[in-house]
Amino acid sequence: MHPKALLDACSDLVALTLRFDHPADAAVSRFFRDHRGLGPRERATLAETVYTVLRKKLLFDHFAPSGSGPKERRLAILGFYGPGDFLRSALSDQEKRWLDQCEQVKPTDLMERHRHNLPEWLVQPLKDQLGAEFWPLVESLNLGAGLDLRVNDFKAKRTEVQKALTQAGIKAVPTPFSPWGLRIAGKPPLSKLDAFVQGLFEVQDEGSQLLAQLVDAKRGEMVVDFCAGAGGKTLALGAAMRSTGRLYAFDTSAHRLDALKPRLARSGLSNVHPAAIAHERDDRIKRLAGKIDRVLVDAPCSGLGTLRRNPDLKWRQTPQAVQEMALKQAAILQSAARLLKPGGRLVYATCSLLPQENEAIAEAFTAAHPDFTVLESGELLTAQKVEGAAGLCHGGEGGQRYLRLWPHRHQTDGFFAAVWQRQWTADH
Repeated sequence: MHPKALLDACSDLVALTLRFDHPADAAVSRFFRDHRGLGPRERATLAETVYTVLRKKLLFDHFAPSGSGPKERRLAILGFYGPGDFLRSALSDQEKRWLDQCEQVKPTDLMERHRHNLPEWLVQPLKDQLGAEFWPLVESLNLGAGLDLRVNDFKAKRTEVQKALTQAGIKAVPTPFSPWGLRIAGKPPLSKLDAFVQGLFEVQDEGSQLLAQLVDAKRGEMVVDFCAGAGGKTLALGAAMRSTGRLYAFDTSAHRLDALKPRLARSGLSNVHPAAIAHERDDRIKRLAGKIDRVLVDAPCSGLGTLRRNPDLKWRQTPQAVQEMALKQAAILQSAARLLKPGGRLVYATCSLLPQENEAIAEAFTAAHPDFTVLESGELLTAQKVEGAAGLCHGGEGGQRYLRLWPHRHQTDGFFAAVWQRQWTADH
């Protein structure tokens, strides 16, 4: 594609995405469907340009007024993903001079907000938790995310899948914490590989894999993935159960569960039972009360732990939305807890960075439910032979109470998890 035409397409996509009518990935996918003639390189340029604009929106908004032409074009120029010579061949002399001026500005001369590119309401909660580590977090969020795979160890060993990827020209290295994980550089096309078609691996962040390890589902048990979505953790749990027992995948969205069906078919698992529910108090839930061995509540959340992949979320979320989300999270956790039999394990998880969606929810649940005892996440992961498990956790007397993953520390998405065991009471 001619440089001018590609820059025009980038400008159009930037304008669409910045409406924030839909998630950025959905807007990009729709644009690609409407422009089927785009090649892989052009798609990569378009997508990465948009994501760069979203990541550095405050900085680019600061530079944009000094330029000329439509604002979306100026933003696309600033965020353009590709060789500088290619871009400059599409620019007027005036635009080249403006771009030169922007590129000469030193980061140290910028205001703090133009360096961190975060909404102000999000800055202080992160600084309160991280202190001097705030800036390393900012840097990691602006670098984007790698690609992690979970080997389906019901069908294959990690070394076998690693070898198959190498033969396909894809370098994969074992993830440092999850025994099922492989990490690859770039974004190679995986869906056409034999190993993928045969269900030997799924794309899944290492942090998400560790949540399944905290559940520690066993052969023959009754297990519930309460907010299953497209089923990434469901499949990890099913493999850990060796396709025995019964694993319910509940979600309020039948559409999300539909995405699980082809993945489930590839996985070779026969113990998974997807079911759409109306709400957390659905009759299906009531019928299973007191019968379940393990429940995972990967609760709906702000998603701010995934900003490396979904930078639009920081502009789409609000403090009010987070507050409403926390009320929903508490209600879902309360309902899910009723499913457990005495001795059963409950895991609450989010991909949020905010204490009000994480520690605050967990501590309120513990205070309100004396029949649930908090388990130390670090000890559970150590028992699963996760190396350096204590360094993945914080809280409690020994500092191992809650799993707390950070992109800059652990090279995963941001995750939180708390674990409880239901105790025997006079009623049971």
